[in-house]
Parts: sequence; structure tokens; C-alpha cells
Amino acid sequence: MNSSPRRDVVGANNTEVEEHSHRPDTFSVVICGESGSGKSSLVNLIAGTNTAVTSCDAGGCTTTTNVHDVLILNETLKVKLFDTVGLNEGPRGIVPDKDARRILKKLLRTSMEQGDLHLVMYCVRGEREIRTLRRNYELIRSQVKTKVPIVLVVTCLESYQPDMENWWRVNQQTISNFGMTFAGHACITTATITGPTSVELRTQSYNALCELIKQCRLSNNTGGNKRPNVVIFGQGGAGKSSLVNLIAGKNVAKTSDSPTRCTLKWEEYPARFDSRSYNIFDTVGLEEPQLGPQYLDAVENAHSLIQNLERQGGIDLFMFCMRAGQLTTTLQSNYRLVHEFLCEKKIPIVMVITHLENEVGEMDAWWKKNKDTFRRQEFDVDGHACVTATRGDCPERYEQSRTTIRKLVKEFTTDGQKRGGDNLKVSLIQKLMGLVSGKSRSKKDIVPGLIKRCGLTPDVAKRLADRIKKGPS
Repeated sequence: MNSSPRRDVVGANNTEVEEHSHRPDTFSVVICGESGSGKSSLVNLIAGTNTAVTSCDAGGCTTTTNVHDVLILNETLKVKLFDTVGLNEGPRGIVPDKDARRILKKLLRTSMEQGDLHLVMYCVRGEREIRTLRRNYELIRSQVKTKVPIVLVVTCLESYQPDMENWWRVNQQTISNFGMTFAGHACITTATITGPTSVELRTQSYNALCELIKQCRLSNNTGGNKRPNVVIFGQGGAGKSSLVNLIAGKNVAKTSDSPTRCTLKWEEYPARFDSRSYNIFDTVGLEEPQLGPQYLDAVENAHSLIQNLERQGGIDLFMFCMRAGQLTTTLQSNYRLVHEFLCEKKIPIVMVITHLENEVGEMDAWWKKNKDTFRRQEFDVDGHACVTATRGDCPERYEQSRTTIRKLVKEFTTDGQKRGGDNLKVSLIQKLMGLVSGKSRSKKDIVPGLIKRCGLTPDVAKRLADRIKKGPS
């Protein structure tokens, strides 16, 4: 029994559909994954009817690519769902894995050439180990590159506690550590058992999928250019999360007045202003290198972020966030680690000085008084912004700060602003792996460099090199 509200199925299995006067634009979605992951059940959930053949058998039930046209979002959007052959079947399976992978590759390539591919849904069962998802992810990514968004749909979560979304909270960082990047996700169930709880979970799942499709469609409609990636880094308590909210124009990032960290891992936040969308990344505060494990965790988290961004086209702008005050050795160390040592000065970097709501005169006067000190201490920056990221009793300065910081973002993310052209991308994993694997320098060489330029102790420098060389566990 199907317990979801019925949606109209416009057509299925390549059947021609009748034209009508208010027919909406079509959004094409390829659903792929291993056999038994629930791809066909996913089609039925979105369609609201049993349009796709499903099976409880261990083997796959889809032997060829089937196309299903459905209307969603109160019939305002027509979605073309491509239900594909299951991957990872053995040589005696209904469609052996080698053939299934060839079929999927051809479908993705052909659809992209015809401009008929807008989204890929990678469907996986919730109980699968994260490391086993990477092989199929890399197959998909190798075909669509960064031209088509990939989203993760996790099925069979009807019994997951305390709620289905908790699967993502538990596994998000591990997914990132294995180098998998998704434009979105949905944690769902496609189970058709009866009962009020089942109906509620299926409705929740349907809504999550529709919202995922809606958001990806909106992203596609913002234009052909990719969203610029802006990474904010700096010491804990500098106001990085507040800076994210200042840029976004609303409270999207968690902030705190406490000295305790409020950002425990890197987070991505969308921002849109002046008719363009951006990806803003908030990072873990870089503390004193002498703190050891805390410092190493923060750097390793940055490594995970930049590895992911390399797969999405690189980083467009670094923002080094600091509180107005003295330039400490810790600030200098963290600046050099990211800008000089890891990025080789290939990515534009700007300095953002926060907590200037009480500055006498114009906020930019702080920079004029201190710019020579920055120069003497070798803070080689491409631009700066003096702001307050706290509204407080100074709403006028807060709005002025938003204008200033957005202007800076626009200036350095305009096409062609990257030094050396579009091919200069930064990858922390490539840089450090090259250094510690001997491709550019030996491990013995990297440790003195970390000690001399970044102010690390010999012990911390060696442990940092060891961590990055080891990679995701």
C-alpha cells in the first residue's frame, strides 16, 4: 500500500506526454547507486504512485534505464527521473557491475552533451560503511566534474534514532574526510508499511526530496558561472561566524560571546547579494601552535575543507579575520601557515579587522594607523576591511560594514581576478602530500619549514606532517 499523497505522473518509461498550455519547464534528475539501495522506490516516493517496478530480492530489479516524468511542488515543476541500473552487482548479477558502470557513464555523458542533466541523486542505504560509498561517487564525479550538482540521498532510515536527519549529523565529517562533496542531502525512508508514524516519515521524506530538487534548480537558474568560494579563517573569537552573518545578511551561522569555540568544524553557508550567489566557509579557530592537539585538529579540519573545494573548482578568496588589537606571533604564524606555506601566495587574501564599533572617527582609520606595522611584520594582503560584525548599539556602522565587506568580496571574486588565471587552484592535500611524500621535498625538509616560518615547535611540526601524510582514517 502506498501511504504518500498521490502526485500526477505525466508519463513513464519514455512514453510521449501530451502538451498542455501551462506545462512547466522540465528538470532532469539521474538517480543512481548500487543494487538494492532503493532507487526505484525513490522514484515511487516522488511520484506518489507505483510507477517503477520494485523488488525485495537481494539482486537488482532494474535492467535498463527507465524514465519517469512527474509533477511536484503543486504541479509547478515537471521532473524527469532517470532510474538507472544498479551498481556493484557481481558477475552473475542481473546486470554485472562492469556493464552497469558502462551504461551509467554513457547516460551521464550523453545527457550532459544534450543539456538534459540538471542533478544527480546518489542513492545509498543508511547502514553502508562510508568508505564503501567512495568508489561509486568517484565514478559519478569523473563524468559530471563540477558541471552538474551531486546530492546524497540516504534511504532505509525509518528506524534511525533520534531522527532520520541524525544520520547526516553523525556521518558528515567522515564523508568529508573521504573527499566526497555533495551539493545537498536528504535522509529518508521509502518504506511503505502502514501506520501513522510511517505516513509521517514518508511525507517528511517526500518534502525533503522536493526541497532538495527545488534548491538545486534555483542554483542552476542563477547563471552558468559557478559560485565563488570564500574561506574565512583566523583565531578563535575573532568574529568569523559573525562575519558570515554580516555577509549573508541574516543569522545563518551560530555565534557566541563566550571564549569557548562555537565553530567545531568547517561549515558552508550560502549567501546571495547583488544578483550573485556565493559559498561562504566558516572554519575552526586557529589557536596557538603550542596547544598541540587542538591546533592540529583545526589544521586537519582546514585540510578537509580545502581538499573538498579543490574538487569543486578551488578557492576564490581567503579572508583573514582578526580582532582589532596587537599583531601577535600567533596571528603571524597562522597567517603564514595558510597563505605563504600551504597556498604559495596563489590565492587572493584580504584582512578583515573586526570589533571596531567603538573606533573614534571612521572605522578605516584603524587601518591607516596600523598598515605600516602589517607591512613590517610581512602581512602581505591584497585588500582590507575595517568593520563591526555586531549590530549592538551601532546599527549604522553595522550596515556600513556589510556594504564594505560585500564590496570586497565582489572585487576579488569577479571573473579573472584570481592570480595567474582560472587554473591556479589551491589544494592543501596536494601541497602537503607533495611535501611529505617526497614529490617536491622530503619529510625532513617540511618540518624545518614549519618551525621557521610558522612558529611551530619541532614536536608539533612533526606531528602535523605525520597527520597530513596519513590522510583520512
